[in-house]
This record gives sequence, structure tokens and C-alpha cells, in this order.
Amino acid sequence: MDRREFLGSAAAAGACLALGGPGKVLAKAGAPDLVAVKGGEPAALFDRGVREFGGMAAFVKKGQRVLVKPNIGWNVPPERAANTNPALVARIVEQCLAAGAREVLVFDNSCDDGPTSYRTSGIEAAARAAGAKVAPANTEAYFHPVKVPGRSLTAAKVHELLLEADVFINVPVLKHHSSTQLTVGMKNLMGTVWDRRFWHANDLHQCIADFAAFRKPDLVVVDAFRVMKRYGPRSGGVGDLVELKAQLLATDPVAADAAAARLFGTDPGEVPYIGLAAKAGVGRTDLEALDVRRIAL
Repeated sequence: MDRREFLGSAAAAGACLALGGPGKVLAKAGAPDLVAVKGGEPAALFDRGVREFGGMAAFVKKGQRVLVKPNIGWNVPPERAANTNPALVARIVEQCLAAGAREVLVFDNSCDDGPTSYRTSGIEAAARAAGAKVAPANTEAYFHPVKVPGRSLTAAKVHELLLEADVFINVPVLKHHSSTQLTVGMKNLMGTVWDRRFWHANDLHQCIADFAAFRKPDLVVVDAFRVMKRYGPRSGGVGDLVELKAQLLATDPVAADAAAARLFGTDPGEVPYIGLAAKAGVGRTDLEALDVRRIAL
């Protein structure tokens, strides 16, 4: 089996495990814990997934200020899947505004140069076209000190928009990461703080779990349209990607990451920060006990 065949078979196994068989829909009364939807473009996947929760109006009320936090860490184009898919970000912004949001804001504390990453990722243009305000995060003045109820992380400087938002929607991209094996929703929160170096030097997995308890998102939307299987978080090129055309939506950030690990083809127990966050009471990893809706478009 060559490298490309391996990546494809691993992705297929992960997708089967997390999403169920083709066309399978698990329907129950009330809002689900998690929705796994596959087989469409990013906007269509989101439209169908959020419908299971009662639509965006279940999360956004008229006059509220909404923060949409994608991964815009890298100065690479959308087809490389190092950042969140811009079409997904745009659709979430549109739905928030349609639900009556006063304003929708988008930012990330990029690893590469912020303004350049905003442009190259396609997210700045897509978010603005959809009606969002794209905010900077490349100077320390935007970040303010807070206390964090953690073990390794007890304080951080957090972007003011996270502190001020009425509604917080976390929109990570699922991909491999050299330091933590996977990056999904909880690790995406590192883009809301100023000093990430402290995390890397002081038990990265524990710091991720600690900060996950600071402010849990109202909704997590995991972009798994294209998934980087190797050489993350930046990747060596499109040959490291598989196209799953999938998306996960959840109100539980730990369940979202656990399901994303399965979709990737990894046992959630092999990603330490997922278990640490569950142990701290941030969320649940027992996906079999949750109401999970599996939908194929």
C-alpha cells in the first residue's frame, strides 16, 4: 500500500466509525448532543447540521454580539486545509446575522503573520462579504489578564472579544498536529490568548484542558471537509490531505473533540487533553451514551 492509499483507507475507517453508514439518521426528540453530517459542501453541511438543534436561533438571539473563532493560524491557501474552510465561516456568519445578531466578529491570533494569514486563508474576504467584522489579534493590547481555573494554567491574557461576546462559536479545522497528535476545538482556543509559549513549556495537554473550562463555546463546529492526516499543523502539501466532506456540530466541546478524533481514525484516549478535560468536568467522551445524530446528504 502506498502513502496515498494509506491516507485514504485511514480516513475512510475514521469516517465510518464516527458517522455511521451511508444515509443513516438517528432521530430523537429534542436537541442532540452532537450532529455528524457528511456528503456535501461546507455551507450545506452546516445548514443541515444546525437544523437539528433548531436552527441558529437556538444559539443567537436578536441584538446579541457573536464571536466566530476559526483557525486562521497559517499563511496558506484554503486548499491546503491548514485553516478553517472560508465557505463554512461565511455561512455561519450569514446565519448568525439572519438570526438577529447585532454584529458578528471574527479573529484569530495567527501563528504566521496575522494580516497575511487572514488574506491568504480566504477567511477575511469570505467573512467580510458575509457581513462580519474581522478583528485584529496581532498586538498584545487586545488581550487582557484573567484568572483560569486550572492546574498548570491559572492565568492568561485573553482577547477582549472573547471576554465581551454574548455568543461564542468555535470553528476549528480537524487536522494532525505534531505536538498534540490532533488539533480540534479545545486546542483552537489557543488562538484566543496572547502567550502560547507558556502552554508549550508547562504541560501543553494540561494547559489546553485547563483553558477549556474558562469559557466553553455555545456551539462547536468542526470543519472536516478536507482533513490533514500528516505533517500538521501546516502540512507539506495537498498530498497530505483526504477529502471527507464532513462536519461535526456539538454543544459539548469535549464530545466534539472526541468525535473528531474518531473521525480522524484515532482513539480519543490517545489524545491526552481530551481525557484531561473530561476528567475536569468540561464535557464527556462517552459518545455511545449521548444523543448523536448521523446524517448523510
